[in-house]
Amino acid sequence: MMNRFSQFCALGATLMALSGCSTVTDLITSNLPESHPGRPSIVVSLREQEAYLYRRGYRTASSRISSGREGYRTPIGRFQVIRKDEDHRSSLYGDYVDESGRVVKANVDSRRDRRPPHSHFVGAPMPYFLEFSPGYGLHQGYLPGEPASHGCIRMPYWKARQFYSAAHIGTPVVVKP
Repeated sequence: MMNRFSQFCALGATLMALSGCSTVTDLITSNLPESHPGRPSIVVSLREQEAYLYRRGYRTASSRISSGREGYRTPIGRFQVIRKDEDHRSSLYGDYVDESGRVVKANVDSRRDRRPPHSHFVGAPMPYFLEFSPGYGLHQGYLPGEPASHGCIRMPYWKARQFYSAAHIGTPVVVKP
C-alpha cells in the first residue's frame, strides 16, 4: 500500500514540476483536436513574436516564434506555402564535418566560410519546413526569446509539427510587422 502511495506522490510531483514547462503545454495543445474545420491560414506577428493558425477565421492554434534578427529580417507581406519538407536542411547555414561526422567548424555560412581540408558541409536541420517565400519558411528551431534567425520563423517542435500538419501547398501566410 505504501509503495503505491509513494509512486502516486512521485508521479504527482513530476507532473507539477512539468506543468510550468512550455514544452509540455506545447505538446498538449498541439495534439488537441481542432474544433473548426476548413482551409487553414497562417498569420505571423513579428512584433508579438507569435504565429497563429486559423481555420475559417477562427484561431485554432498559436505559437511563440523567433524571427529574423537585425540584418536578416523576415520578409513582411502576403505569401502562400510554396513547399513543404518534413526533414529540410539549410543549404547555407550549418557545420563543416569530417568523414566520421565530427564537427570541424561549427555555425558556418557556406557562402563565406572556407571549407577546411577533408571536410564537407552539413546543413542545419530545419524540421517541418513550410516555405512561404524562396529561402524563407516556418520550421522547428531554437527560441531564445527574441528575433535570432537568419530570416526564417522558428517554432517549438510540437507547434511546428502542428502547423506543418495543418498546412498544404497554397496555404495563405501573412507576415505582419
